[in-house]
Amino acid sequence: MAPAFALVAITGGLHMVGGGESVATSSISLPAGTSVDLKSKTAEDDVRAILKAANVDMKFEYLKIRGTSFETRPTSRTHVKFKPTPNGLTATLNKPNFQKAMMEVHKGHGPKILRTYHKFVALTLFLVIFGGIMIGILSKAYRRKTVAALGLGTLFYICAVAFL
Repeated sequence: MAPAFALVAITGGLHMVGGGESVATSSISLPAGTSVDLKSKTAEDDVRAILKAANVDMKFEYLKIRGTSFETRPTSRTHVKFKPTPNGLTATLNKPNFQKAMMEVHKGHGPKILRTYHKFVALTLFLVIFGGIMIGILSKAYRRKTVAALGLGTLFYICAVAFL
């Protein structure tokens, strides 16, 4: 689990200090009137056909739909964003740099297998933290220190969220 913890710490820290995330974008030319019925069971296959017709060779796992706009996923690698216009769909090819790709994995926008692994890591981390708190509370020698640290940390976090 150490690589997952390191990924979250490094990418989150770099993101907080403005660490060089970027995406190279380019337009994809689509014929006028191009559309996709996002409620159709064949929507993903329809998007693959549109991309193939536009000479865009890429694989994707699924579509992320937001209202009438949608994008191919995962966004941790080259992906396409689609937006409707009165003349049909517009499409943009997006190539994230390494830092942006790792941030997308951090946010859960990576491949499905990594998303499943990160759920396991999150549960395990929670259990480790909960176990450590329980050991600290149950141990007479560490009880006061544990309660004080937990209380101060919780108070700081609540104040930071509520007042900042």
